[in-house]
Amino acid sequence: MLINQLLSTKGREVFTVTPDDSLASVAALLYTRKVGAFVVLDRSDRVVGIVSERDIIRAIATSGGQSLGQPVSNIMTREVFSADPGETIDALLGHMTDRRIRHLPVMEGERLVGIVSIGDLVKAKIAATEYEAQTLKAYITAG
Repeated sequence: MLINQLLSTKGREVFTVTPDDSLASVAALLYTRKVGAFVVLDRSDRVVGIVSERDIIRAIATSGGQSLGQPVSNIMTREVFSADPGETIDALLGHMTDRRIRHLPVMEGERLVGIVSIGDLVKAKIAATEYEAQTLKAYITAG
């Protein structure tokens, strides 16, 4: 299955923040939106980073509660790995596992078109495997 197919069923909505947003406001948004990361966009809607729950916890653990007043730009991951809509789930699972990342923005050129999490990919992989098993079972029993 291709990432483009996954986005067609999952949806293409991406929640974003700006580099100037505070960690406190981003933490609150992560909670209310029930997501694990936000893509960080500059004023020209270019991807300049990604900020996750893990980044915020790391900031609090190293700098204390006062870090919640910091801007996202101080802690965001600036080297953003992204996915192409034509990539396969298997390829992305490998990349995410190797790099130990849980969220990948999906880009068409410079344009942000979606985001996938490792959970999205695992769920799709399980569904595809179950479908394949059912198809094989039906083929075998049909004789």
